[in-house]
Parts: sequence; C-alpha cells; structure tokens
Amino acid sequence: MKLTETDFNFASKIAASALLTATNKSGEINTMTVSWGGTGILWGREVAFVFVRPERYTFGFCEDGEDMSLSFFGKEKKDALTFCGTKSGRDVDKFEACNLKYTRQNGVCVFDDAQITVVLKKLYSQNLKEECFVNDSCKSFYQNGGYHKMYICEIKDVISL
Repeated sequence: MKLTETDFNFASKIAASALLTATNKSGEINTMTVSWGGTGILWGREVAFVFVRPERYTFGFCEDGEDMSLSFFGKEKKDALTFCGTKSGRDVDKFEACNLKYTRQNGVCVFDDAQITVVLKKLYSQNLKEECFVNDSCKSFYQNGGYHKMYICEIKDVISL
C-alpha cells in the first residue's frame, strides 16, 4: 500500500507517536523515538524524510544499513515512546524493557501493536550544516552541536493493523 492511498496524517502523528527502527548490515535492529520528519514526492517516488543526531545509538544502524521502518502507535504506548527517546540501546534492550513485540517483514522491523508501519529504503543522506541555515532561529536547536543527519527514504510499503 502507498501512504498516499491512506488517510494517515503523517505530520500530526510523527511529533507524538513514532519509532524509527533501523537494521544494520548484520541484521541487528535498534529503535528510537523520532519527532522530526515528513513525506512527499521526490525523484518520482513517494518518500519520507527523518532526522537523526550522530550521538544516538540508532545513528550507526541508519548509516550501516539501507532498511528502516517508521512505526506509529496509539496513546497506550506513550510510556514506551518516552523510554525509547530517553534511553540508549547501548545500555538497555528497549524491546524487552518496553515489551515491544515485532516481526520482520523483508528484513524490516514491524511492531505487532503499531497502528501503522511505513517501510523505508534509504536513498540519500546529508548532514545538516550550520552555514546552510538561512534563518538563525533554527540554530537554537544546536546550542551544543549535534547537528542532525537527514535521511530521505523511499516508502516501500505501508502496513496498517
């Protein structure tokens, strides 16, 4: 299914209820809460774009592999989303700690209780750079550095419960 074939409002959902899960070349996965991103059409494809700071453990998975998923949950998973946004996969197994059950579909993590999962294939990535900001107010997000890296990914599938 394509995202454009659904009535899913990506912009309203990503800020509150999304996990980005990346798979590295070894097949290992890690997940983190994300709240920045969007969707659109680019290069004749339906795409999603997300942003990850290099300090995050999931960043290495995004760099190493090509496959990712964005999973959106209801309010009942608010505590799990908060946990996955504040704890590192370096230190804790988030899947076990939050009772996040999943299956793999074509190598990509699909959570059993996600309302919708967007299956992604990485197409392009680029570091945000201080000198590229045209509006200085955006720099306030980077008082201590840690500029995000943007990943543009083709939407390969949309899985809805």
